[in-house]
Amino acid sequence: MELDHLFFMRKALQEAQKAAEEDEVPIGAVVALGNEIIGKGYNQTRRLNDNTAHAEMIAITAASNKMGSGILEDCRLYVTIEPCVMCAGAIKWVRPSHIIIGAAEPKFGFTQYRPAILHPSTVIETGVLEKECADLMKTFFQNKR
Repeated sequence: MELDHLFFMRKALQEAQKAAEEDEVPIGAVVALGNEIIGKGYNQTRRLNDNTAHAEMIAITAASNKMGSGILEDCRLYVTIEPCVMCAGAIKWVRPSHIIIGAAEPKFGFTQYRPAILHPSTVIETGVLEKECADLMKTFFQNKR
């Protein structure tokens, strides 16, 4: 069974587009088990009036509910933009096998502060659809100015 990182990152980008359409910071995430999406989310901090309602947190919660477990060690997390420190802490505790990141977040991404925060067994891959992921964020913030 070959895993298609591009397919899953495109699904995460679709989630990010939903955020943009709701005037939220356009970040999307999906959790995959094998070739199935078991959780997805996009930033909803304004909609839910909750600063913890990041795409990763929503996707992890959905996947944990589907799995009936807070441990997602056989799963992969795809996220369009590098997670913040808060999300990285949550990702550590759910222990996905992989985290696949579209584009770096040079201001608030966890690697700027605590690169070793993730569980040691989690493999980090970066740069999947990097340009598309970064462009969505750049366009969003350019339109804000």
